[in-house]
This record gives sequence, C-alpha cells and structure tokens, in this order.
Amino acid sequence: MIVIPKDYHIKEALENSRILCIDKDKALKEDIRALRIGILNIMPKAETYEFSILHPLGKSVMQIEPIWIRLKTHNYLSSDQDHLKNAYVTFEEAIKYDHLDGLILTGAPVEEIPFKEVSYWEEMKRILKYARNNIASTLGMCWGGLALAKFLGIEKIQFEQKVFGVYETRSLDPHHRITGDMDDIFFCPHSSHSGISDEVLELERDKGKIILLAYAEGAGYTIFESVDHRFIMHLGHPEYEPGRLIEEYQRDQKKGRKDVSPPVNIDLQHPLNRWRGHRSEFFSQWIKYIHETTSF
Repeated sequence: MIVIPKDYHIKEALENSRILCIDKDKALKEDIRALRIGILNIMPKAETYEFSILHPLGKSVMQIEPIWIRLKTHNYLSSDQDHLKNAYVTFEEAIKYDHLDGLILTGAPVEEIPFKEVSYWEEMKRILKYARNNIASTLGMCWGGLALAKFLGIEKIQFEQKVFGVYETRSLDPHHRITGDMDDIFFCPHSSHSGISDEVLELERDKGKIILLAYAEGAGYTIFESVDHRFIMHLGHPEYEPGRLIEEYQRDQKKGRKDVSPPVNIDLQHPLNRWRGHRSEFFSQWIKYIHETTSF
C-alpha cells in the first residue's frame, strides 16, 4: 500500500496496476505506522520516473509513505518545476520532524562524468554520511549504486561499450535476508556506460568491505552490499519496464553514439518483461528487511 497526497498525478495509473493507494489524511487516522522511504530522484523528467519506483514498492504488504527528495545543488532542467515544488522536499526537510526508515538513490545520466565533477556530489556525500549512520538501509540503483560504492572508496570505470539489455543473473547467497529468496537464476535489465570491474569487487570482498550477492555474464557483479548492511547496491535497473530500454536505444541512436549496440536479449519490436518477478521480490524483501530492522 502506498500513501499518497490527494490528487496525486499517477494515482489512477497505480490503481490500474493493482497498487492499493491511500490518501495521506486517511492514513494518519489508521493505527498503522507507515514506513517512510525517502526517494532521492535524480532521473531525467523526474515526475515520469515516479511510477517505476512506486509500482514495486506498492507490491509490499507494508504501508509505505514515499518521501520525494530533491537536491539543492541540481537544477532539474528536464523536470516539471511546479511538480518539484509541490511534491518534493530537500533532504533536510525530509528528516526535520521524523526519521527515514529507508532511502533510495536513483540512477542519473552522469555515469561518464567523474564524481568530483558532478555538480551535486558534495551534497550527495553529506546525505550518504547521514544515511549510513541513521537510516536502516540505503538502496542505490545503477549510478546510485556506483555512488554508494564510491562513498565506500570503490572506484567506477567507464566501459568502451555500453552494458545494455537484459542479462541472466545468478544469485550468490541463498541465505541472504534480501536476495536469498530470489530465484537462483533471474533476469535483470542494465543500461550503463560505467561500472566496477569484477577484480576490484572481489578484492574489496576479500578485504571484508562488501558482500557479493549476484553476478551476470556480460554485466559483472550486479548486486552487492556493505558489510554493515547499511548500503545495498544494485547496478541494474529492475524498476524499468521493457519500453524504457527501447526508448533509451532510440535516444542513443539519434545522438549517433558508436559505443551503444542494440540492447541484448530483448526484442526491439515486441519487448517482453522477463524480470517482473525479480523486481517484485527484491523490493518486497528490501522493505521487509527495513521493517524487521526498525521494528525489533
């Protein structure tokens, strides 16, 4: 169940996808404490990405209150400014009167830029420092996962050819509290110009800094977490719908990019979702982990 403001712009779309929605005023009258999940959304056209995150969160049996967060040092030129003003808060505002149970850091189209040159990196580091000390779990996806890794001292590399498409992925830890109940083999979409080499991640594992949780041929280690369990990094895009991969390929073609081949393992004319189960299970287990961590 998702707690949303009255007249939320994608309420109908969520309900048509069998996501139970409840107005915030009504939720406050119920004897249930919703989990406050901060979503630091830095995807282009931020308002169009909200459904992608709320859909898998809404599949959880827990009541979720999403807190949409904007960065003060990012201009959001492609996003609806009125929507940002009305629906988003700064991180300081998000934690001013109540804590966040979890935090999601989305992807961003800055993978090819060194972190120190990203305009909002210093602000991001301050947020991540607070999150690691005060929030039960922070989930980073795609560039968001790379940002968490960078905060841990793990450097990204730029790929000669974009990792793009749907990859067969192997779960590595059947006893893990978040990924342990996923299928031994599952599919996951990727769309990334940057990543982290297998050798670096294996070295960091051997140092006792991270735990490796999933691996895909052609995409490398897809999911891993910090040993204190505060940061979980998913370098794929499990929240994507198939059409998003097609749109990104068409966009890259228009730009004339030579380092982008057609996405693998997906039919460009009739794309099918082969990862819906992974997406639902991953987000549901992440929410369950947060609930158990913050409730006992």
